[in-house]
Amino acid sequence: MRLARFLGAVGRSCITLGVIILLFVGYQLWGTGIREAQAQNRLEDDFQATLDAAPSPPTTSASPTSTVPTTVAPIEPVPEGEATARIQMPAIGVDKIVVEGVSLADLKKGPGHYPDTPLPGQEGNAAIAGHRTTYGAPFHRIDELQPGDEVLVETVQGKFRYLVKDTEGDGDGHLIVSPSQVEVLDDYGDDRLTLTACHPKYSARQRIVVVAELAPEEVPLPRPVRETPATPPATLDDIDGEGAPALPAILLAVGCGLIWFLAWAVGRRWRKWPAYALGFPFFMVTLFFFFEEFSRLLPSNF
Repeated sequence: MRLARFLGAVGRSCITLGVIILLFVGYQLWGTGIREAQAQNRLEDDFQATLDAAPSPPTTSASPTSTVPTTVAPIEPVPEGEATARIQMPAIGVDKIVVEGVSLADLKKGPGHYPDTPLPGQEGNAAIAGHRTTYGAPFHRIDELQPGDEVLVETVQGKFRYLVKDTEGDGDGHLIVSPSQVEVLDDYGDDRLTLTACHPKYSARQRIVVVAELAPEEVPLPRPVRETPATPPATLDDIDGEGAPALPAILLAVGCGLIWFLAWAVGRRWRKWPAYALGFPFFMVTLFFFFEEFSRLLPSNF
């Protein structure tokens, strides 16, 4: 009898653990999108406010989609994690605000601009990274971009049109590299936009790279002179954890256990299923925040 009771407890524990793991996977794939959407709403307001406050230099319209300043005013560096551009890829339905930086915390808000590369529209190789499966998955369909597809970018310096380039001559418009192949961010003597994301989907083993060239009718802006030389990144985005404290995750885990225990205790003295139904919403909300804190302790999401 004791053995049967013990085995039953082990079985129920395994089932509970399995359900929690499945819920965590669901949180990673869809729940993280809630936070990304909230961040994007704030960033969109901030970016629009920045555009409204920016001076309007004399412009020439080189094309219906471009507004190129004839004079380039100095721009203030954007703090890491704040809005720096808007990127649109009509072919795959992307319209996102780009933040400055490619750390784990930055990419949770949306696509991130590599700080050591020029801004889109400036001379050289501008580069942007984004997630493919979590936090809104802005670059989920990046592999579907084809040579000739448009990539539209807006910064405080204007609007710019890029066209996807067939970098390897195989017609698919992208290449696969290892995370350490940071040479894709080098200046190749042209004016390009490099987009990077994890590859394959649901994995960070490699990186997919899409290169787009500034459209022929566009006039690139001069790149600001740096006071100190740029330091090349070690990898094609930051795959380390945030270094967040573990205490919040531990406290939330304890909170989940207490809610479940209270529901079980009330169910023994009252009625089982009504007690569980009352405790379920509180448990799920606490579990959501636990997943959020726990994910901060893990390496970068994909």
